[in-house]
Amino acid sequence: MADDINYNSMVEKALLEVVRNSLRHAAEYGLPNEQHFYITFKTRFPGVTIPKHLSKRYQDEMTIVLQHQFWDIKVETTYFSVDLSFNHNRETLTVPFDALTAFADPSVQFGLQFTSDLPGSSEGSISTDDDNSETSDEESVDSNTKPIGKQGEVIALDAFRKK
Repeated sequence: MADDINYNSMVEKALLEVVRNSLRHAAEYGLPNEQHFYITFKTRFPGVTIPKHLSKRYQDEMTIVLQHQFWDIKVETTYFSVDLSFNHNRETLTVPFDALTAFADPSVQFGLQFTSDLPGSSEGSISTDDDNSETSDEESVDSNTKPIGKQGEVIALDAFRKK
């Protein structure tokens, strides 16, 4: 007997294509008006590459904001990379699409959540960009990261909607 059709998996893959296309659009044209993206991902997912100081600070999940200071978005089939500014230093992050847990554009009241039961989403190792720049625990991360609630907590995207 054939396996059941996994509609949840099919929908999730289709929604990830929305994220891919949104990032491709931002790479080619920038983000118009007040549009900006909140992208949340599992930092320990295989293939995630983030600077060492960020992997120490965000050991499970991290939200980045693409709004004013982002450069060189590259979108591939399975991952994207982007340069962001952290403490006035330009850093490259590489994130597989399967590591995503949420995507939102609050300026147009749009948001998606992704399941965290994807392979490797709760385990794996962090690949860090070891640039030999150690930062203290007092480090102030600029507006490109946005901690939301407690680590690992599921949030409702209603929080991003205009009222």
